[in-house]
Amino acid sequence: MKILSRNVNGIRAIHGKGFSQIIKELNPDIVCLQETKAFLDQCPQEIKDMGYSVCRHAGTRPGYAGTAILSKHIPDYVCNNFVDPIFHEHGRVTQIAWWDTTVLSIYFPNGGTRADGTEMLSYKLNFYNVLMKYLKEQEKTYKNVIVVGDYNICHNEIDIARPKENQGSIGFLPIERDKVTEFLNAGYVDVFRYLYPELTDQYTRRSYRANAKVNNVGWRIDYACINESAKDKIIWMQHFPEIGGSDHCPIMLEVAI
Repeated sequence: MKILSRNVNGIRAIHGKGFSQIIKELNPDIVCLQETKAFLDQCPQEIKDMGYSVCRHAGTRPGYAGTAILSKHIPDYVCNNFVDPIFHEHGRVTQIAWWDTTVLSIYFPNGGTRADGTEMLSYKLNFYNVLMKYLKEQEKTYKNVIVVGDYNICHNEIDIARPKENQGSIGFLPIERDKVTEFLNAGYVDVFRYLYPELTDQYTRRSYRANAKVNNVGWRIDYACINESAKDKIIWMQHFPEIGGSDHCPIMLEVAI
């Protein structure tokens, strides 16, 4: 099974940038999207007509956040009403399942201070806490648990182009990095680092500014994680930094499920 994940930074915006053609060429079984910024009736018809079952968690706030999963096979179970109402409002989690496997597409909070001065780091860390408890419950039902999406945190220095300059930046704070460590220690494998523990200069988000893409200055914040007991089912994983249309590139893994 091939699973593609991408923060599209607006499903309507990326639609005009070759999104459908990319999906056809890569031909994943499941497409997990983050930051769709649209309700279902706002999703371009061409995307609805690609031959995938469309599940989405748009939340209640128009034009903000949102997640979705496109699946070649109609899932046995769909969840788009994530645990805590405050997280449901932003549509941060879409989940599908069949038999002994569940896949979650997640747009983790950024955690930066809002324009109105509201502190959001505690909201971000609490999201991780709530998610970890939720996943423990899911593991009672599903043998294989796959969590993909924009985690909005670089875990280690190898995952960011300029670690020293970003020691105090949201997304690379020690308290955030420790939270990713806690998440992994709770029984999850970062698939990319499991396969390529020492591979450098591998980033999934590059700013549109200061020639970041050309100079390969970026952050690896888009992950695919699988529960520890299912790691033997990992076949391969790849980033596609050459594909444009968003400041995040697609990532894709294949698992023997």
